[in-house]
Formats: sequence, structure tokens, C-alpha cells
Amino acid sequence: MKAAVVTTAGGAVPEYGDFRDPEVGQGRQIVELVATAIHPIVRAKASGEHYSSTGEFPLVPGVDAVARTADGTLVYTGDVEEPWGTFAERMAVSMALPLPDSADPVAIAAGVNPGMSSWMPLTTHVDEHGTPDTVVIIGVTGAAGGLAVQNAQALGVRRIIGVGRGADDLKRVAGLGAETVEIVGNRNVDAAAIGAALGDKAPDLVLDFLWGSAAEAAFQALADVPGAGATSYVEIGGAAGEQAAVPASLLRSRPFHLSGSGIGSFDMQRYIVQIIAYVQLIADGKIEVDAQAYPLSKVSEAWTALPGPRPVLVAG
Repeated sequence: MKAAVVTTAGGAVPEYGDFRDPEVGQGRQIVELVATAIHPIVRAKASGEHYSSTGEFPLVPGVDAVARTADGTLVYTGDVEEPWGTFAERMAVSMALPLPDSADPVAIAAGVNPGMSSWMPLTTHVDEHGTPDTVVIIGVTGAAGGLAVQNAQALGVRRIIGVGRGADDLKRVAGLGAETVEIVGNRNVDAAAIGAALGDKAPDLVLDFLWGSAAEAAFQALADVPGAGATSYVEIGGAAGEQAAVPASLLRSRPFHLSGSGIGSFDMQRYIVQIIAYVQLIADGKIEVDAQAYPLSKVSEAWTALPGPRPVLVAG
């Protein structure tokens, strides 16, 4: 079959070519590609640098897709066993969630993976504590950060504070309904600026797509907020570094819960239920996804495209 293929570790650009057909194990079915997106996790796994990488090469990249089953049903899917991935004409899958008739395959392929990274902790907070009053999003100007703003809006969050860089991108985020705090330079987050935005009330929830020095600045700002309001801090991505020091004063001064949001941290039954709900939001136009479609045969071009809409590979 035709597929995008990465032959070695280290960030090689996938090339369009031939790869052996997937093996159909117990509980799996063959589906045909409709659309699949180039997410940051796809790049990290393809380079061998992601914590879930197996180190097996050559491989077909891709973690999720919109596909068509043998009976013609359009589904959202993933869970493809390596060395196969979703950047291929066919894949063997165990999960196949039917899509609403109104669903745009390109928007679903582009939006579910980055959107669910914040949707899961947001809906968990709603279930356990009620709708948060204030949510802080660290790394708000990325694709996942922009979807996090929309997700918080969809769930009725009153106040959203977004921390990110780039004046134009921050204006776009402000247009989605977030107050903004600018990152100075490349990754230098000003704790005082975050503190000024928070005022005298700690946020109920922090969604952190950057970690590293950005998280340390956020911790300092939270430690300086007066009062003892409870805060849940969720680490989602590590674009600013894999390590961050948590000050003891923060842990002792208020109820503070630190956790992560990733596929290994989810209850899978709940995750599937929330995927179905999130797909419906995208299909209904309540969550807008910025995407650019490329044919699968143009995977190398899509992989090296400049920053912009999420690249999506489509069949044909």
C-alpha cells in the first residue's frame, strides 16, 4: 500500500512510498484513510524522541485519523500498532467511532488531538468541582492553546487568561475571548505580569502547554497571590523544557494539585465518551479548527510547511 514512511530516527522528513499492508489482529478491522493530521506528537514519535516511541524503524507516522470502514461508515479512529500509523491508505484499528453526518473530516482530523488535551482536564474539573471561574492557559498562542480557549468558553468559564508570545497571535486569542499576558523574548515569562493579571484571586485551573521556565514563572505568580484559593495545575506539553522546579512555599500556602494530561493519564472509557462529545462540538461549528489539507502523496511538503494552519493529509 502507499504510505508516508520514516526510515530512521532523528527527525527525518517522511517520504511517500510503499509499505507493507497492516496485520489484522484480534479485535481489529481494516479501514481506509480519509484524513489525518500532522500533530506535534506525530513529529515527536516519528523522530523517536517521544516517551511512547518504540524505536522501531522504518515506520508509518500518525496517531489518529478519520477513516472509512468496509461498510462505508465514516469514523474517528486511532490506536494503530507500530510500525504502522495513520499516514497510510489503510490501517488496522480497534477503535472506530462513527461521525455525525455534519462532520467535516479535515476539521475532525485536525482538531480532536490538540483539542482533547485541554478538554479532558476541563471536563474533569467540571465533573469534580463544577465549572471553573478562572482558567489560565500557558502557551495560549499555539493551536492547542487556541482550542483550549474555545473549550473553556464552551463550558461556560467566566474568565480566561492566556499567556503566550507574538502580538498578532495574542490579538487573535483575545478575539476568542481571552485576556492575554505576553511572553517576552523567546521563552521568558514574567511572573509579575501573570500575577498582575490574576489580581487577588488564584485561578481554579491552569492548563500548561509549555512547562519549563514558563511553569516556574507561573508557580511564582501563584505563590504570591493572596488568600488560599484552591488551584489545579495541569501539565500538558513541554515546549519550554521537560523540567520545572515547584517552590515549597506554593505547596504549603494553598490547596494545590499538580497533574498531567496525556493519553497515559486518562481513563479510556471516559476518554472515548468525551471524544464523542468533542467531535459533536466540532461538527456543530461550536469549536472552530484551522486546518490546511494536502494529499497524502504531498506528505513531505506538508511536513515542512511554515507555521500556520494544522496540516492534514487526505486520501487521493
